[in-house]
Amino acid sequence: MSADGTRPPSVEAVLALVRPSLESGTDETAVAALTREIVAQERDRLEAGDAARATEVLAREATDRLEALAGSPGSGLVGVINATGVIIHTNLGRSVWPEAAIVAATRAADEPILLELDRASGRRGRRFRAAEEHLVALTGAEDALITNNNAAALALAVGLARRRGVVVSRGELVEIGGGVRIPDVIRRSGARLIEVGTTNRTRATDFEEPLAEGRATMVLRVHPSNFRQEGFVESPDAAELAEVAARHAAPLVDDLGSGALIDTRSFGLAHEPTARDRLEAGADVVTFSGDKLLGGPQAGLIAGRSDLIARMRRDPLARATRPDKSTLAAVAATLAIYRAGRAILDIPVWRAIAADPAMLGERATVLARRVGDRAAVVDTRATVGGGALPGETLPSVALRLAAGSASRLLTRLRRADPCVVARVEDGAVIVDLRTVAPRDDEALADALVAALELGRA
Repeated sequence: MSADGTRPPSVEAVLALVRPSLESGTDETAVAALTREIVAQERDRLEAGDAARATEVLAREATDRLEALAGSPGSGLVGVINATGVIIHTNLGRSVWPEAAIVAATRAADEPILLELDRASGRRGRRFRAAEEHLVALTGAEDALITNNNAAALALAVGLARRRGVVVSRGELVEIGGGVRIPDVIRRSGARLIEVGTTNRTRATDFEEPLAEGRATMVLRVHPSNFRQEGFVESPDAAELAEVAARHAAPLVDDLGSGALIDTRSFGLAHEPTARDRLEAGADVVTFSGDKLLGGPQAGLIAGRSDLIARMRRDPLARATRPDKSTLAAVAATLAIYRAGRAILDIPVWRAIAADPAMLGERATVLARRVGDRAAVVDTRATVGGGALPGETLPSVALRLAAGSASRLLTRLRRADPCVVARVEDGAVIVDLRTVAPRDDEALADALVAALELGRA
């Protein structure tokens, strides 16, 4: 370093102190790149008027960063305690996977597997089929296909129409997350969009004319996601619409969005159509997500007629949208839990939905004692989220935190270790326990106490 401390040491000077700590085989080019970043940051500090640091300090920082990069699980991911009361929170990664899915994905990533090799013949075989076989068993479909997300599944299904017409109710031409609009998905596939009905009222008979005239060769039904209409509204009955489509030999594709495999009415919620419901009503193909109500990894699940599934499997787009081996293994493990009848026991999304408010109240009382007089136990309402069951809520129990500024307390909680994401209601911070795993209660209490004490300082 220069005598006046206005310039940082050279990259080579720092590297000379870092090299002895490197394990044999470490790529020095990568180490040099990281060291250059540190030296550049030191130069910025000096130009801002900060005191110079010794070469040894910069070398130690480089070593620490290298160790963090090599040994940090998630490489930059920040774990969160979800105290928002939104069970499937899109901004927090949607569904937490069941333990069996985590184990299956880890094993698939950690060792070679029979992904596309026939065990008996030793020749190349069909790509790992366990997830698709589980899906067939759970839905009653003839065949199934897994893609990397439901947008891909829908694109493949609509692609069956090629450049011909796809008829959709105007009330279902919705925009989903990320600004993706159903009309754009249809047009991007090369098909022609044909709208019928009105925004608030569409009947099965509205689909007759474009099908009878040959302008449309496919019927698409779209789940409205987190959009709901009330009042003077009407939508076509699933069985009636299927009958109209069948009469004109037009495949009926039903995009179910969140894709429940359990009857949501059992939990006091509105009925969310299941894949089996719609296939039994006459749909030819259904598509839905893997990381919403299914409770597994992000994936697109397609189930339906074997001839249509076979055509989608041959589509070049199918290869571009297929999931990797770890995702396939995790989806298979998640679906296997449903077949074992253990979804409510083993899948975190369904454990949260099924949680007993009385048990939530007991946990809240214990937490409130830990946190002190600035926490009060209150009844509240949680939501499913993820575009599922819009407007539907579940009874829940929360801690209401007294603080001078709710927004500042929210910020302190987000910056806590662990990071806690809560919500504001009537000017107070609400920590909803329906979305907090019981295993996190102790860490949550510590984070709440620390954030509240910091606010007093």
